[in-house]
Amino acid sequence: MIRLYTDSSPNGFKATIALEELGLPYTLHHIRIEAGEHRQPAFLALNPHGRIPVITDEETGITLFESAAILLYLAEKAGRLLPMDPKARWEAIQWLQFHAASVGPILGQRVHFELFAKTPMPQAIARYQRLTDEAFATLDGRLSGRPFLAGDDYSIADIATFGWTHIADICGFRFDRHVNLSRWHERVAGRPAVQRGIALPVPATGP
Repeated sequence: MIRLYTDSSPNGFKATIALEELGLPYTLHHIRIEAGEHRQPAFLALNPHGRIPVITDEETGITLFESAAILLYLAEKAGRLLPMDPKARWEAIQWLQFHAASVGPILGQRVHFELFAKTPMPQAIARYQRLTDEAFATLDGRLSGRPFLAGDDYSIADIATFGWTHIADICGFRFDRHVNLSRWHERVAGRPAVQRGIALPVPATGP
């Protein structure tokens, strides 16, 4: 049995979507970040950095944090959502890394500076708006003529990226002018497992 410790956030939704897509049995533990539960000793014993999601796999004795690592682990465990063909496999891993190194950090900083910072910082807001659009443009180019980021097959790269485009959409960070990205987003959003995943542990709301 897999135990998932998570909250409603873009990184958390990646894990819930993947588990729902793969049909792996799991128990969900809601870590309420607003209540400071991610800073309690019991959770810090699982992830000393104090961030969600975390999984523990009782079958293997493995505990993992960092959403990209969790996605890779779950895909390998189930034998799905990571292409077998070497070229497509490495394309999926490459775009998973693009999400982890660029899309997630950029959008996370934009959310902070534009929506939650107590003192407005116009320079920072403008910077992360520009970087967001550049990341969206990169994704849009990649999705030109392809249904998914690794090509024909839906993969963990799509799940990871959707976790952030879902939140971007909720926050009003529009990407409508990026036609390929918008079509891809709607395609992924329509999947039943994705719809279940973004409702766990509770749906995200706007700022």
